[in-house]
Amino acid sequence: MAVCSIAFWAGRGLADVDYEGDYMKKGRTVLEAKRFGIFSCQVDTPLAEVCRLMVTEGISSLVVVDQDGYLQGLLSTTDLLRANLAYDDWMLRPAGAVMSTDVVCVSPSSLLREVAELLLTNRIHRVVVVQMEEGKPRPVAVVSSSDLAYHMVKEL
Repeated sequence: MAVCSIAFWAGRGLADVDYEGDYMKKGRTVLEAKRFGIFSCQVDTPLAEVCRLMVTEGISSLVVVDQDGYLQGLLSTTDLLRANLAYDDWMLRPAGAVMSTDVVCVSPSSLLREVAELLLTNRIHRVVVVQMEEGKPRPVAVVSSSDLAYHMVKEL
């Protein structure tokens, strides 16, 4: 089983800054802006099933969880492409074999501006929103660059 190394973002207190302008700069939090719920799979889910789910739902990533629903990693369409090129039997391999375990996470109270900064700084397309339960991260949402773009134009 893959071990997940999580960079948990606690926030930097930007809520006190009075921003003029767009939605992200007005101190909005993930909780205020994101509908909660995720598409997920378990560590042992075959990649063929993962690929079908992504195509059927029109999504570009899945949160990978253990049997108790705690975060183990993240699997993107790019990870699927890598697996396809690397292995003839890619479709039989488990999600845990190709998922990313270095997952950037935020809390529901993180500001959208902080999420945007994390995406840019880490050169990633999404963060996982987690609630900590007994020291373990339970994923509750995913915020992507597309979600933030939606909020950028929301108030135009």
